[in-house]
Amino acid sequence: MAVAMSSFLVGSVTVISSFAGRDLNMTTAEITWMLAASSLSSGSLLLFFGSVADLFGRKSMFIGSMLLFSVFCIGAGFSKTGLTIDILDGVLGIFSASAVPPAQGMLGVIYQTPGQRKNKVFACFSAGNPLGFVFGTIFGGLATQIFNWRASFWLLAIVYLVVSIVAVFTVPNDVAKKATLDKDTLKKLDLPGTVMTILGIGMFCAALSLGSDAPSGWKTPYVLVFLILGVLLIASFVVWEIKYPYAMIDMNIWKDRDFSLLLFILACGFIGFSVLTFWLALYFQLELGYSALMTGVHMLPMVVVGLLVNLVAALILHKVSNKLLMGIGALAYICSFVLAAVQRYGDSYWAFSFLALCLCVIGADFQFNVANMYVLSSMPANRQSVAGSLFQTLTRLCTAVGTGIATAIFNSVKSNPATSGYYAHNRVEPYAATFWFAAAMASLGVLFVPWLKIGTQGHAGDKGRLVESTAGSVDGVAEFSSRIEASGVGEKDVVWPKDAEKAA
Repeated sequence: MAVAMSSFLVGSVTVISSFAGRDLNMTTAEITWMLAASSLSSGSLLLFFGSVADLFGRKSMFIGSMLLFSVFCIGAGFSKTGLTIDILDGVLGIFSASAVPPAQGMLGVIYQTPGQRKNKVFACFSAGNPLGFVFGTIFGGLATQIFNWRASFWLLAIVYLVVSIVAVFTVPNDVAKKATLDKDTLKKLDLPGTVMTILGIGMFCAALSLGSDAPSGWKTPYVLVFLILGVLLIASFVVWEIKYPYAMIDMNIWKDRDFSLLLFILACGFIGFSVLTFWLALYFQLELGYSALMTGVHMLPMVVVGLLVNLVAALILHKVSNKLLMGIGALAYICSFVLAAVQRYGDSYWAFSFLALCLCVIGADFQFNVANMYVLSSMPANRQSVAGSLFQTLTRLCTAVGTGIATAIFNSVKSNPATSGYYAHNRVEPYAATFWFAAAMASLGVLFVPWLKIGTQGHAGDKGRLVESTAGSVDGVAEFSSRIEASGVGEKDVVWPKDAEKAA
């Protein structure tokens, strides 16, 4: 339910966007920011909350986040303007960001050793993404059909209030050592890096979504300022993380070739995933005239396929080359986006949209499971929340960036429709343009799959990459390793004894 929180919200917003937009007289940019705001705020803060969870404890943060999410869902349902609902969606994104790291961190500590059971556990955890999205569309559509779009937020509030209460009695107690709030602890939180992340990504995404609606388009001064400052702050964050001794992300981890390639390939596909689901649902509502409930029903194939793919992934990660699974996922993405892009108004749902939704989930869940397992196996036990945050950050930011770019493309094509050719005088053209963008991004990811060297994960004898490189994954070794790195001594300069835990 933690990993489903963000996708539950996104699913609900997807099916109510046109109804809320019409009721509150929202612009296209304001409608898309209903989706982008939560993804942006959660993506910007996940790493920070990962550090907080690792330092100050996970269970209380986990439960508190879900409870606050429930409270602010009630507030979102009372929104009177488009700006208000966008801001509150951003706040909800903050609480979804603070729930995932402690949840994933607890699972990472409980299941430290790679194996078939860990594969199954994290496949169940990963299933929260497609399940949350589709149940969000179904429940949001049902609530909107019976009452109105505001009821979908109130239903979310009820669901997570119940989950919060259940979690108090069922979630294991956090036995990890907790830090005290002092000067050194504040340094470990990397507040300057957090601020640069929020401002940099926020300005960059704002420029992308506002550019096409601005008075002078992309030449509008504030759009240019946002774009330039956003890029500069993101670049500054990377430099800061390389130099800062208590960085949220150890930049050395990017030297792992498979690690970097996996996340890049995942990002290329996931940008398109968010674009397809949002704009296809908007097409169902605005062009085909579907109700919120009917929109949710037409998105239902995603939950069925999502469950099956996660089940299959859990059973084969330790048997089948994960490079092959990443390749299958990347090709499934391309086929999905191309099918959605070539359909025109009046074409069969079963021939195009249905297959596109099924293939899209195959791509997302295969790649999600492979990359998730690899990332968690690359970080020590006392950094599992940050490890999970790094992975979740990427997927949320892909949603924010993808939505921003797609909005600009949609508005541009809508204002200059084709007068001849395949899409001439066809109302699907702006939507198709966003799907072609998604296909282009997925194609970029396919090009890098052959360079992967990853085999199976969780097979007999698999101890994870961190264990293999540092002679142990116990907290003592992880702490010793981090102290060595902070001192500026290279790992090759350290002689690791056989009894590494005792030595640390």
